[in-house]
Amino acid sequence: MGLPVVKMHADEQDIDEELVRRLVAGQFPDWGGLSLKEIPSSGTVNAMFRLGDSLTVRLPRVQGGVDDVVKEFEWLPRLAPLLPVAIPAPVGLGVPAEGYPWPWAVHRWIEGAVPVAGSAELARELAGFVAAFRRIELPDGPRAYRGGLLALQDEGTRAAIEQLEGWIDTDVATAAWESALAAAPAEVDLWVHADLMPSNLLVDEGRLAAVIDFATAGVGDPACDLIPAWNLFGPEDREVYRDAVGADEVAWNRGRGRALSMALIQLPYYRETNKGIAANAQYVIDQVIADFKG
Repeated sequence: MGLPVVKMHADEQDIDEELVRRLVAGQFPDWGGLSLKEIPSSGTVNAMFRLGDSLTVRLPRVQGGVDDVVKEFEWLPRLAPLLPVAIPAPVGLGVPAEGYPWPWAVHRWIEGAVPVAGSAELARELAGFVAAFRRIELPDGPRAYRGGLLALQDEGTRAAIEQLEGWIDTDVATAAWESALAAAPAEVDLWVHADLMPSNLLVDEGRLAAVIDFATAGVGDPACDLIPAWNLFGPEDREVYRDAVGADEVAWNRGRGRALSMALIQLPYYRETNKGIAANAQYVIDQVIADFKG
């Protein structure tokens, strides 16, 4: 008998290979005979399965990820020609069935590995992706998740700091957060990915090959895409990334605050249920505190 599945969210759907097989066979019979295997992932919103050699199936775990399925199906084909590396290509949109209540999607498989560490070369290539994203001028873009004023995250961030008393240096974390809050807001909103976690990057022999998971993408504060400076890069490569992306002191401060807020909220929430996310959150907090203290 297998070990019980540990869910990350109280309202998470039950999703397993048998359910996905039934969904695919019922709605995309041409793919029904393909092999299917769950993809181990530190993702928190979607369950992922590899279908055959060239496809992936992506199903929201929670209600909060449902609208993103349709959003990505609309926007990914429009964004792809404008970006310098591969991004997911949707090829099928499933509907609720078999007891599963929400839409789900089939995308093309993209080869690559999640980076285990940053490098100067990766910093420059990721900055090139961010710069290309900022140049996009597609009209009527959705609002980026986390892309609004930093003050909107203040309550959740301070609550997380209280939860982490005794776990991190809460005094410095608070000072870093308040410094970011005091920074001037962005003068203009631009297209941003807004979730450039290491798990959403794919590399091939150290080179950036693809960026995935565009659920949070849209128009918002460009500082959202400075977050990799602290979640992937160490001090030296962080400066390479900063120079390559062209961040001034004000934007850098906001970006550091966004990285810190995200990590502070993630650490207590995922400490027991998603070790990968929790470990990265701890890394971000350590990097931000050291960076802020100078």
